[in-house]
Amino acid sequence: MSDKHEILKPASWREDEQGVPRSLEYGDVYHGAAGALPQARHVFLAGNGLPGRWRGRAAFTIAETGFGLGHNFLAAWRAWLDDPARSGRLHYLAFEAHPFAAEDLLRAWRRLPDECRPLAHELAGRWPALLPGVHRLELQDGRVVLTLMFGDIRRLARQAQARVDAFFLDGFAPRVNPDMWSPAVFGQLRRLAVAGATAATWCAAGQVRRDLRDAGFLVEKAPGLAGKREMTVAVLRPGLGAAPPEPDRRRVAVVGGGLAGAGVAQALAARGHEVEVWDPLCALDVDPALRRRGAAALVPALSPDDDTRSRLSRAGLARARARWLDLDGPARPQACGALVCAQSEAQADLQRRALARLGFPADWVRWLDPAQAGLRAGVGVPWGGLWFAEALRACPGELIAALLSLPGVTRRACAVGALAAAPGGGWSLRDAEGRELGRADHLVLANALHAPALLAGVVPVEPLAVLSRLAPLAGQVSLYPAGDAAVPRCVLSGRGYCLPPRDGWGVAGSTYRPDASEAVADEAGHQDILARVRDWVDARDIPWLGRGAAVGWAGWRAATRDHLPVIGPVPDRPGLWLACAYGSRGLSWSALAGDLIGAWMDGEPVPAERELVRRIAPR
Repeated sequence: MSDKHEILKPASWREDEQGVPRSLEYGDVYHGAAGALPQARHVFLAGNGLPGRWRGRAAFTIAETGFGLGHNFLAAWRAWLDDPARSGRLHYLAFEAHPFAAEDLLRAWRRLPDECRPLAHELAGRWPALLPGVHRLELQDGRVVLTLMFGDIRRLARQAQARVDAFFLDGFAPRVNPDMWSPAVFGQLRRLAVAGATAATWCAAGQVRRDLRDAGFLVEKAPGLAGKREMTVAVLRPGLGAAPPEPDRRRVAVVGGGLAGAGVAQALAARGHEVEVWDPLCALDVDPALRRRGAAALVPALSPDDDTRSRLSRAGLARARARWLDLDGPARPQACGALVCAQSEAQADLQRRALARLGFPADWVRWLDPAQAGLRAGVGVPWGGLWFAEALRACPGELIAALLSLPGVTRRACAVGALAAAPGGGWSLRDAEGRELGRADHLVLANALHAPALLAGVVPVEPLAVLSRLAPLAGQVSLYPAGDAAVPRCVLSGRGYCLPPRDGWGVAGSTYRPDASEAVADEAGHQDILARVRDWVDARDIPWLGRGAAVGWAGWRAATRDHLPVIGPVPDRPGLWLACAYGSRGLSWSALAGDLIGAWMDGEPVPAERELVRRIAPR
């Protein structure tokens, strides 16, 4: 087991004799007898000069140590909504070692005033599975963004990336939860703070005030609430902290109109940027009937030690669901779930032991024995497998077409042959003869195997070892006429995969040909796929598989040696970004990459831990 993995212990609470919720884990109250919302308004909002300080800002970021029952967040959201001069966006970053299940939150919110109830129900409807790591929730049509970091704050404070204007310090009392108030945590909060950042807490302990001063804050006493004589307020010392981000509308060029480019385009357009996607195939004049035949699955990886790929794929699935499940028509992925089938009894045992070791919640992943798996899938599964309820089946062609047609995205059906730094800043896109095609403030290379060649014109590629080792992998999938068949009922994944039919077509895949000179679909490939799938599923239960003439689709994947994508800013080239090397996980990385680049570009809380970001950075 990796020492980075943490099994979350969900919180539980009961009301004391005064009706105040009390933690069963720490034996402390979640708020004082005066009430959660009055405390939030007096201590945390007024203590940080809010709502006044967010007025006129494009965005404002609050960070809270200890999300608890969410009352401080709901109070801040309500105050932001009630302020006609509010910031364009409100970001809220919160750390929580023991998160609540949604039903426990709803129980705690039953006494909320009417003006807060719609907010609470919207939050409950988007509440994530209780998995360790970072969860980004977009509320109020994306204008309020809650970034939750589930796990021990001693580790996660070091993993957070944000530029924070105000801190709500609301952990349980230092005597029962000293880790929340440690100098190490305060030092990380100082790292996150922008110039002029403030902090407020109900805690008046002398050691807490001294540690805040040592971390770089000017600390004062302030009147407390409802019989509590004092609280603490603080402001970052002058000369410390970065400038607050002020996102504005930028012109962004994305080179590459596949899944990588489409995911970036959607995320940046949603933030108000003007996006141009450059690709010879951007005309989208492919026959829609042909487009709908294709299919692919987004299934999270799971490893016994919860490695980098597993953690990133969880985040990728969450971002894909958030970004794509509101799309219309055939572009909307099918939330059918996936069964990762064991290939033998020995592997089934390994799957069961991995689940026990990881301690993930059963509503996110659970083991199904052969009988349960067969009922779920509608086909025989000899050794059972892992059931991922949130996995998706998507039609990539329809998805890409929809994302490239969103407001704020313009398609340029043209090949980019070279890049150059533009006079005065930004980037110039040129054709193969050197003629300028357009300019942009930021440029994202999302063109897979072609990215290194374009990049080589403006930066030495040799120091970026991950790009020099980028490998092409040819592969194909098989498409069969499925008629009215409705099996399998979920994604089946193992040594190969088999997808639920859609629009009369079933899909099975796929081949990997690392030494191929061209990507072609042939009969040998169809037979290879059939052999793979028949090893771990009863193919007799799938009437279309291997029956009739298969239609093949072939293409190239760009993969790194560690099978991780390359996402992030190009070193020493401001405004130049990479989003490539997705391998066979284009759906997994597409939306996540877009939100990572968007968060970095706009100075938002980043929806992934720093250590994960480092492992996928251009390097």
